[in-house]
Amino acid sequence: MTDYPRPHLRRQRWLSLNGPWEFGPSRKLGRTINVPFCPQSELSGIHDPDPGDEVWYRRRFDAPASPRLLLHFGAVDYRATVWLNGEEVARHEGGHTPFTIDVTRVAGTMDNELVVRAEDPLADRTIPRGKQHWTAHPEQIFYTATIGIWQTVWLEPLPDRFVESARVIPVPDSGVVRIEAGDDVEALVTFDGREVGRRRGGGDIQLAEVHEWSPETPRLYDVRLSLGEDVVETYFGLRKVETRDGKFWLNGEPYVQRLVLDQGYFPGGLLTAPSAIALRRDVELARSLGFNGARKHQKIEDPRWLYWADRLGLLVWAEMPSFRQDSPEARRRHVTEWTEAVKLQRDHPSVVAWVPMNETDGLGPDPAPYLDELYRVTKSLDPTRPVVSNDGWQHTATDLCTLHDYAPASVLATRYRDLESALAPDNMPHPPYLPRYAHRGEPVIVSEFGGVALSGGASGWHYSEAASPEALLQTYREMVEALMAPGPVEGFGYTQLYDIEQERNGLLTFDRAPKLDPRLVAPITRTPKRR
Repeated sequence: MTDYPRPHLRRQRWLSLNGPWEFGPSRKLGRTINVPFCPQSELSGIHDPDPGDEVWYRRRFDAPASPRLLLHFGAVDYRATVWLNGEEVARHEGGHTPFTIDVTRVAGTMDNELVVRAEDPLADRTIPRGKQHWTAHPEQIFYTATIGIWQTVWLEPLPDRFVESARVIPVPDSGVVRIEAGDDVEALVTFDGREVGRRRGGGDIQLAEVHEWSPETPRLYDVRLSLGEDVVETYFGLRKVETRDGKFWLNGEPYVQRLVLDQGYFPGGLLTAPSAIALRRDVELARSLGFNGARKHQKIEDPRWLYWADRLGLLVWAEMPSFRQDSPEARRRHVTEWTEAVKLQRDHPSVVAWVPMNETDGLGPDPAPYLDELYRVTKSLDPTRPVVSNDGWQHTATDLCTLHDYAPASVLATRYRDLESALAPDNMPHPPYLPRYAHRGEPVIVSEFGGVALSGGASGWHYSEAASPEALLQTYREMVEALMAPGPVEGFGYTQLYDIEQERNGLLTFDRAPKLDPRLVAPITRTPKRR
């Protein structure tokens, strides 16, 4: 099940199309690529830093006999056109979000030809590409660019009547779960193997047992949705998040978020994890260092990573990749893909905050109208979670006041002793709020700090250095204690979990080897908030 590409909505029958595909810069193809790894990566077998702005794929496959057949793409960067047996069947724009094609009419059972063209012009800086560099040469805090297929391609055979869509929406205050899956769908809810609710058709199910989800107790309910021969399995967690009185609340109690910046890059695979085990391992590593959450920075992650965050207990801030050059087209692309991303991730209990924009990335001199639009759009898609208007600074209306501050511990201790000092407009490159906006009592979270590298190792980008592992541990302790001292700060996000390519400020190396003993780091990360 950990290899299943969509663990939040699972069926028993599916067929992966990963593996060898024909590949090339044109329809002539001529090389072999290992899907789902992008051609820039080592694991693709191509390992070309500059494969061009357009690449082509082809493979043949036999399909299982079934009344209906769906073809799924986890993600293709950036624009995809798909042909099956010579007929164009889909076009999709958005490098981080999945799309599905009903190929029942076009597919046969034997020797189908599938062709994909992917376009991602690097010079177009209006494309939301997150931390990918806009040239073929990564530098500073930007990494190797990608093009093409980078998540699983798979087939799903279905009966004539099947569960076409499903949402499972917990209502934690009343111990209810709301099922949205069609009038004829039967829903069975279990907890630890015990039946706790059942219903035919959409509507509310009153749960016979109420168990809250949190990072400390990641309790999940299982749901079985049935429509004739079709069976879909999913799950949910009962948890409530709020922001009020200057604090973040989880399940009715003030909760200090101890986050780590996780950018979702992997040795050999770049945006693509080398295995499902590697995705689980990143969640386990964050937890072993004492963190109760991760800010998934500038990337819409593989759904299997979110599954493990749900299952193992890790809060997630979900963030949209930024563009680098403002235009009406850039904003259209950005908000369209962000809308898809919120819908994709909003049923995961681990996701506790939405971050549609980071540091006013790519925006022009008057960003406030667009930031307000992003806030409103996100709230309309999901009113149950806090929305960060612009992570780092220059906030408009927002549910969290998030600040990025790479100052040393001595400065952090002084700066965050009270709210007035924390929000002083000259503390950071840009003021905390744009003109006409002000703090309205939302929690203050220093969502980026740290960025400390070990001196004497491989050279690369970082914000500051420590001379030895012992010095790095002491620096980390002083920074966390400064933020957890009496004052307005109610959470933090340390930069970062692991090194990435030329960036060298992780607590782990790029291949996930600890620079410090996690048994020493974890107690520091869990330093209690002093009131």
